[in-house]
Amino acid sequence: MGIIELEGMEFYAYHGYFKSEQIVGNRFEVNISIETDCEKAANSDHLSDALNYEGIYSLVKEEMHQRSHLLEHVAGRILTRIHAEYKEVGKVRVKISKERPSMGGHIKAVSVTLER
Repeated sequence: MGIIELEGMEFYAYHGYFKSEQIVGNRFEVNISIETDCEKAANSDHLSDALNYEGIYSLVKEEMHQRSHLLEHVAGRILTRIHAEYKEVGKVRVKISKERPSMGGHIKAVSVTLER
């Protein structure tokens, strides 16, 4: 078993409950950790035996561009799609951070982490 991580994926998107967030948008960072069997790829050195990282990134990009009110909803959609489209994965953890949310004070980010 192994863990594959896609770290620091950055997106500009329009997630948020308030109308202003949906109009102005914000910067988001997504980090994903995927438990999967890496033994075959480790032995063969063939791309066809490895998890398709580019496919995972494309999936995340699509979901980040679909507007939602809640980060929990976005993270849940990403988890659902990864498990549906990549049967070889085990546990998946998705962390989405909204940078500098407008909450009336200085906050670097607010994050939601879901795992299945």
